[in-house]
Amino acid sequence: MIGKLKRFAKTALANPVVRRTYNGANRAVLEVAGSTRLGATLYSLPGFFTHNREQFAVLSGRRAYYRNLGRHRSNHVELRRNVHRLEKGILMQPRRAVFARDYIEETVEFYALAMERPTSISNIDAGEMQWAHDVLAEYFSLVTDDDPGVARSRQRFESLPRFGTPSNIHPYPQKNLKRTDISYEQMLDLAVSRRSIRWFEDRPVPRKLIDEALMVARQSPSACNRLPYEFLVFDDPAQVKTIAGIPFGAAGYSHQIPTVIVVKGDLSNYFSPRDRHVPYIDASLATMGFIYALETLGLSSSVINWPDFEPLEAKMAKTLGLKPHERVIMLLAVGFPDPDALVAYSQKKDIESLRSFNRLGD
Repeated sequence: MIGKLKRFAKTALANPVVRRTYNGANRAVLEVAGSTRLGATLYSLPGFFTHNREQFAVLSGRRAYYRNLGRHRSNHVELRRNVHRLEKGILMQPRRAVFARDYIEETVEFYALAMERPTSISNIDAGEMQWAHDVLAEYFSLVTDDDPGVARSRQRFESLPRFGTPSNIHPYPQKNLKRTDISYEQMLDLAVSRRSIRWFEDRPVPRKLIDEALMVARQSPSACNRLPYEFLVFDDPAQVKTIAGIPFGAAGYSHQIPTVIVVKGDLSNYFSPRDRHVPYIDASLATMGFIYALETLGLSSSVINWPDFEPLEAKMAKTLGLKPHERVIMLLAVGFPDPDALVAYSQKKDIESLRSFNRLGD
């Protein structure tokens, strides 16, 4: 049904008269609706459901965030956020003698709750817990007990059992970073040689290579180190056919995709609606690193566009069993490239069109 409506719309808009009428009507309406906040509000009333899914996702995510505070999980986003805040305080120049007064007690409480997990929860992220312990230990080695809250937090922290083995997973000097001998020319060559590939060889993608690429992806920047995304990988032929057949963007080539990946954002990582766009940003940063890593492993990919279109959103959510606060960000087709298939040239914009220096608004 959706496909038929799309074909009907494309056929109608191919008519010059219909297209001019459609464009003219849109322009007239948007001149009013797009000029003021009031106009936008009035315009949104008849089109309420256009943005309602996002509103529901944000509220559902906030609800899940607060519910999760009392649940035992493998990852603790609230702990990750606060530990990262502590790290930023530790590396500040100049560093304050006492900092994090307003959230250190909460952070230790988050850590204590994570440590008190029942023995049935065996899949806790050990790296996350070791990092939290070491940063807290470093924090208390630097601050004084002049503040009562800090003193109480230190006493509580020191009463808890140590997690793992002695280590130093906390801020360290920049000069200790591992150096890389990758040159700019090599990085540019990788970027230029990476192209969206839509035709693949008929052979499976080793899962080991997907995981190796994800090792690169997870190093991408993420606000407060939350990593609010998941890569849903499908390599079963029947499932690939089903998933890749949902978006419009894979029409014509979805039948020969070896592996399709759904990049999913999770709004339950946030307690405030101000962060509602962060999953899209963080997941996109990770996806670009993932794509470059695939290239180095001999694999190619194509990003499948995922517009916010309610019928497709509903179909994908039902197919994947997504919760209301889980949003599809994009899909990726992945496989070994067909060497004889054509690749789009895709001329990029001039640098002058992409950047400016010291330009302020009038």
